Amino acid sequence: MTFNGDHLAAFLAIVQSGSLGRAAETLHVTQPALSRTVRRLEAQIRSPLFERHSKGMQLTPIGEALLPHATLLQREADIAREEIDALRGLAKGTIRVGAVASIASVVLPMAIDRVLQKWPNLRAQITEGVWDRLADALIKREIDLALSIAADDTDEICAIGDCQWQDSSYVVAALDHPLRAKRKLSLADTLDARWAIPPKGTAPFEHMRQQFASHGLGMPNVIVDTRSITVLKCLVARSGFLSWMATPMYDAERQAGVIDTLEIPGVEGRRTLTAFRRRQGILPGAAVKLLDELRQLTGTVQPVSGTPRQRGGRASSSAGHSESTRRVSPRRS
Repeated sequence: MTFNGDHLAAFLAIVQSGSLGRAAETLHVTQPALSRTVRRLEAQIRSPLFERHSKGMQLTPIGEALLPHATLLQREADIAREEIDALRGLAKGTIRVGAVASIASVVLPMAIDRVLQKWPNLRAQITEGVWDRLADALIKREIDLALSIAADDTDEICAIGDCQWQDSSYVVAALDHPLRAKRKLSLADTLDARWAIPPKGTAPFEHMRQQFASHGLGMPNVIVDTRSITVLKCLVARSGFLSWMATPMYDAERQAGVIDTLEIPGVEGRRTLTAFRRRQGILPGAAVKLLDELRQLTGTVQPVSGTPRQRGGRASSSAGHSESTRRVSPRRS
């Protein structure tokens, strides 16, 4: 079945606005004209798409079934128009990328900056989240690249093998946390402290669980689980919680003197990060440009030292450069 793009646009506008009148205003058409468009689409499908009520329009089961497909078709059409405009020199393409917080903190902004210096007419839409959110956005075509911890390929998503790098995660605490005063601190000493971490089922949770298991320990006293990086940092900085974070995530807070690595010998969680794309379809040109810059940047990323920095209350100036700064040294093409 072949769908008319204007018909699908009308259908989606009504779904998003919830009423025929508001959708007509959005599309700059009259209500009777929009109503005729919807009737043509319903005639093609041979079934009503909306139930009309005094308070608005509600999707029928057939309309619910059409919605995800109409959304994907419209996104693909938008991408196609951007690609064609770019080839004609009218480039205003959009980089649609998602990233976990540690990548969104350092590597991604550097790559975006390099792309925009070369292609100033491009724009960027960035989604930050944990892997399950990014994978869903990739499948739904809300983003074209996902930057996250390396994971197994699926039928719909695959890793881009030549765009990988490493970072390390540590236990983090406020600079005035009581555990900093303890001599010969071990990971077991943190078990009874209050912890705030991402929820079970996320990659950071599993990464932390593996670190504790490697020391023969179960999980510590997790009081708060949240997907919000802002909340995690505030709990650590202001409320005495411990957390588990990759170094780029708290570099700004480390430099500000509010959060830093809790020095525990032998506790370092190293991980591989990579870019992912949809297995099927063509990668949009804007995403290709970003991927090229990521390859340039991540090609210079070096493994992290396993020895935490030494401090005397505040971060040491002699070795106080963040791991992210030391490991990502942009290479000019």
